[in-house]
Amino acid sequence: MTHPAEEGIASRLRAAGLPSLPRTAWLEIDLDRLAGNVAAIRAALPPTTTLEVVVKADAYGHGAVPVAHAALAAGARGLCVATLDEALELRAGGIAAPILVLFQVPPDAAPLAARRGIEVAAGDAGLLGRALDAYAAAGRRARRAMPGLGVQVALETGLGRDGLTVPEAVAAGRLVARVPGAALRGAWSHLQAPADRARTDGQVARFAAAVETLREAGVVIPHRHILASGGLLAVDRLVAGEHPVFDGLRVGLAVYGIAPDGVPIGAAAVGIHAGLRPVLSLRAHPIRVADVPAGEGVSYGPTFVTARPSRIATLPLGYADGWPRAVSNRAAALVRGTRVPLVGNVAMDAVMADVTDVPGPPVSVADEFVLLGPQGPDEITAAELAQGRTTITWEVVATMSRRMPRVYTAGAVPVGMRTLVEERGSWRSSRSGTATSATSRWTRS
Repeated sequence: MTHPAEEGIASRLRAAGLPSLPRTAWLEIDLDRLAGNVAAIRAALPPTTTLEVVVKADAYGHGAVPVAHAALAAGARGLCVATLDEALELRAGGIAAPILVLFQVPPDAAPLAARRGIEVAAGDAGLLGRALDAYAAAGRRARRAMPGLGVQVALETGLGRDGLTVPEAVAAGRLVARVPGAALRGAWSHLQAPADRARTDGQVARFAAAVETLREAGVVIPHRHILASGGLLAVDRLVAGEHPVFDGLRVGLAVYGIAPDGVPIGAAAVGIHAGLRPVLSLRAHPIRVADVPAGEGVSYGPTFVTARPSRIATLPLGYADGWPRAVSNRAAALVRGTRVPLVGNVAMDAVMADVTDVPGPPVSVADEFVLLGPQGPDEITAAELAQGRTTITWEVVATMSRRMPRVYTAGAVPVGMRTLVEERGSWRSSRSGTATSATSRWTRS
């Protein structure tokens, strides 16, 4: 059997020509799985239906720029984010594909969005008016035509969080049409409870009716979308141009290989669901493995005291990395394919594993632990962790800290990495959002 140190992360990175990590805990993101998830979704969609991948919150913790490149290369048409600075990060990372900011940007940021070719949402009539005023004023100051400002209206269909009423949307469409350079590019809404078929049907019907009212009022909507991951996986029919599919889908969680909690799989999504594979895993090598006598407390508190002579491994990650204190004494890790309990209170930078019962030679700092993801015949899933944390799968992955290093792999080989001080990587990326691909590199040091 090969010793773990011979196949460890340091040697894998070295063989790939990449620098060492600054710590022995990291997230591993499988870009092949990401591409496979996009392909599984695209294969089920009508050819004319577009797929926009949601990469907000640092691509749900996976890393926005590399994930965006990989998703576009796999067939996504565009990207969705929540904030303008998230969109700007993508542009700075070489992404030229369409980007929609789902939450309304500050009005005075509208000219910047236009200059960077970023579409903005209209979810509040007053903020939209101020944004259009700022855009027009910027053009007057520059004494030349501004780059076009794309606007998509968010429609209130029952989420109760944001969006325009139908009369407000009609007024918004007409207002956009009166501003030179501004253009209405689409309309969208968001489902409140995809697992609730009756509620979803009601929202979809209200969305369709709103779009029809807009059309009758002379407001043309080029692109309509309401389904995200939950709505997609619950759907029974996927027909281009018809509801609930309309013209496109915004998909986040499913692209990362995770099915939303509690959503029944619809007839049209069985193949999609079967093809999804989790993209992210959380791994670590211990920074200390020590024998501890019976009666010793472990970590702060302590909330765990050894009942026997024990072997305790300290893993260098904690609640500052997205592993919450709430799972103290309630979670497990995998080492050599064996589940071991994580014991004691989770600290800001450390969590401890009781490896006393792991078969074979004593566990050492050369062993690799998996806290999320597969190892051997077993796997710790985001759904399992969400249940242990009494939360949802979205939160498990999206709260992974920026300071946790990311290692990107393709064909099981590292092809890129990101730390707080350095980004390196290369892969095939569709720079324009079309079928044409070119090699793209992202580097910051």
